[in-house]
Amino acid sequence: MKFNCLPPSIVFQEVPNEISLCFSVSGCKVACTGCHSTELWNADYGSHLSNKSFINWLTKYQNLISCVIFFGGEWQAKALIEKLLIARNLGLKTCLYSGQKHIDISISEHLNFLKTGPWQSALGGLESITSNQVFRDIKTGEKLNHLFIKNHHSNLLKGVNNVAA
Repeated sequence: MKFNCLPPSIVFQEVPNEISLCFSVSGCKVACTGCHSTELWNADYGSHLSNKSFINWLTKYQNLISCVIFFGGEWQAKALIEKLLIARNLGLKTCLYSGQKHIDISISEHLNFLKTGPWQSALGGLESITSNQVFRDIKTGEKLNHLFIKNHHSNLLKGVNNVAA
């Protein structure tokens, strides 16, 4: 099976404090209700991302990005791990967005950040305080969802003010 994906894009919000090159991998088996990228369910969608072409993309953006993020790809662990190792060897941080609840350690040991959990429209995404999705710093284990919630600084201050009152 080919490791197919869409052409990458530079993203700013998916990994806090990082400028990331994002690869959306096709072949997703989670098939969340309300998915905004149903075309990625088809494993043949997009183009094959060889290690050589991946290195070419990273070289092209080497001084502009600090992180590489994959939207999916855990269903092809070997190919994903190869790319994570390439990115880390080039000094980049790595992240995986997965609809799964748990990711195999053979993948997560090569990540700096991991988002897990299927999209559930009633609960919202990472920007929602009710989200079932979790974004973690893998090294510390810290849950970083609060960084995605709009006005989280003012909400924290409101909480402090309410406690002080």
